[in-house]
Amino acid sequence: MGKLCLTRLDLSHFRSWRRGEIRADGRPVAVYGPNGAGKTNVLEAVSLFSPGRGLRRAAAEEMVRRPEALGWKLSGILKSLHQVHEVEMQAEPGQSRALRIDDKAAAQVALGRIARVLWLVPSMDRLWIEGAEGRRRFLDRMVLSFLPGHAEATLAYEKAMRERNRLLKDQVRDRHWYAALERQMAEAGATITANRTAALALIAEATDQAETAFPAPALSLTHAEGELPEEGQDLLLALQDSRARDMAAGRTLIGPHRVDMEAFWTLKGIAARDASTGEQKALLISLILANARGLARDFGAPPILLLDEVAAHLDTSRRAALYDEVCALGAQAWMTGTGPELFAELGERAQYLEVTEEAGESQANERTAP
Repeated sequence: MGKLCLTRLDLSHFRSWRRGEIRADGRPVAVYGPNGAGKTNVLEAVSLFSPGRGLRRAAAEEMVRRPEALGWKLSGILKSLHQVHEVEMQAEPGQSRALRIDDKAAAQVALGRIARVLWLVPSMDRLWIEGAEGRRRFLDRMVLSFLPGHAEATLAYEKAMRERNRLLKDQVRDRHWYAALERQMAEAGATITANRTAALALIAEATDQAETAFPAPALSLTHAEGELPEEGQDLLLALQDSRARDMAAGRTLIGPHRVDMEAFWTLKGIAARDASTGEQKALLISLILANARGLARDFGAPPILLLDEVAAHLDTSRRAALYDEVCALGAQAWMTGTGPELFAELGERAQYLEVTEEAGESQANERTAP
């Protein structure tokens, strides 16, 4: 099994960090300190070493340190399997993020070829009881972790759908205006559905083969309009047949953008949305760990895990079980908490970083095991 980890992370004018230099050795990293000190900002910086907008889904200009607003820069050394990459990204004022890998300009999708990063943040705690959009986003992050090309299919589908929706709102009735857009949607939509199905199969396999202290959810996909056509030709016909109804609604009512992900806790025989708050958290952790185990086999190394404030919501036994599973997996997990006592069960298996805030600047200091 290979190794995937960040061994260096440098931050410049990023969020609360004017300057930060963090060195890591591949073990889990316990990041602790008071609320507002800048711990989650470290995890957000690590999340940007994967394709997309990071764990906060923020635009580049939102990440710049205030009040200077000089732009920001992140750089790091990424060990990926048996290679070492220098990764550098920055955003000048008013510009989007620019990426360089090994001193060569690269597109964001290139990060998906060298890194896999999964995260669990407090905003996900309501995943099972809020709207379907958040669950689709969570689902597609899982899919993207296995299939980086999933992003291209999603972007192609959404672009064509926006154009189709514009025609629908304008009450355009000429079918020739829709033909090319619906073909694009059908082709990309079939790919999206196939990718999602494949990813859930990998998650299910990783769940079935693991011994874990966390409850294992069974996942399934549902569609707001009933059964979703899986083949491109079937989806094309469905879009054509739904055109009049869509025009009345002013938007596209059928397609993978209307899919929801449901989770069922088989051991208790209840849906995740009906479980207690603590049980829902445990189900989420189980899902992240299954995703990580599946990736360890598929990618050749366990992914980098970002677990924000996860320890505070677990009792001592569950917390110890989580740390044991992370260490057994061999993943570099960056975990935050308010105090070192939350990581006592890790002992020497992790390295410790205390984050404090002074005069509006975040600072980091290495500490010994509690």
